[in-house]
Amino acid sequence: MATIAVSTLCPSLAACAPHAAPAPAMLSARVALGGHGAGLLRRLRVPNLGATRHQSRAGAVRAVWKQEVLWAEAPVADVGLACEEHYHFVLDVSGNRELMEGHTKPGQFVQVKIGDSKPAFLAIASPPKVAASGSMEFLIKSIEGTTAGMLCNLGKGDKVELSQVMGSGFRMDNVAPAEDFPTLLLFATGSGISPIRSLVEAGLDAHKRKDVRLYYGARNLDRMSYQDRFKDWEASGVQVVPVLSQPDSSWNGAQGYVQAAFADNKGVIIGSQTGAVLCGHKQMALDVTDLLVAAGVAKDKILLNF
Repeated sequence: MATIAVSTLCPSLAACAPHAAPAPAMLSARVALGGHGAGLLRRLRVPNLGATRHQSRAGAVRAVWKQEVLWAEAPVADVGLACEEHYHFVLDVSGNRELMEGHTKPGQFVQVKIGDSKPAFLAIASPPKVAASGSMEFLIKSIEGTTAGMLCNLGKGDKVELSQVMGSGFRMDNVAPAEDFPTLLLFATGSGISPIRSLVEAGLDAHKRKDVRLYYGARNLDRMSYQDRFKDWEASGVQVVPVLSQPDSSWNGAQGYVQAAFADNKGVIIGSQTGAVLCGHKQMALDVTDLLVAAGVAKDKILLNF
């Protein structure tokens, strides 16, 4: 696998990557939820489904989605602040069997819009078992004037339009079985923690591995989501390493950027026995990838969520 272009799907491709987001080459199908087809995404025949990847001069991969988007309506179940700049956003998908069954791997995403707004690409933050029970959870950075910002201003019961679950997710088969990859390194910045949360809570076989670390970067603790979940993640076998770029004077943990914190304390890495999962700022992903490759980690063991 090559390095990074679109580093996350959180809260939108445009917001997370400094270059242009991939332009969906697709037809739009508005789904009526009624009659015998209530709650289901209607399937239409479309050629060239899937995604293609274009190699850039910098060796990055840019994904261009050619999958047709099938829209269905879903009500908002909950909206609330997760931290100073992120919102916890929950959709009720219990009336849509295809959405409930469509989330099968951490790292997958959906498109969400309100009326004719530009769709936001949202990584699913909850593990697949939550979708199977009728809900999908997201972590959204509110940006004024965007669909993401509009979503954060909705209330319980408001309706949005939701695509089918998209993307292949993290290819965890590449770092399995756990016994063959005893070191698994996770890296996230900002709302890039969304699909990483899904992965951790879906299960990493962490107790079968010797060294599972999550480097999670934010400006300060006020802008770091999911702190209330850290104890559970640690109990599952994941060592959480918060990294703050602008902490206050009381902070005694790692400071600076995620890639620097990792470079300063990589520990012993045996390249052939190490896997990694990255989601977040483009430069972080590029720098961490360089560090891992230099340590002997194969590029196909460095996993992205697109």
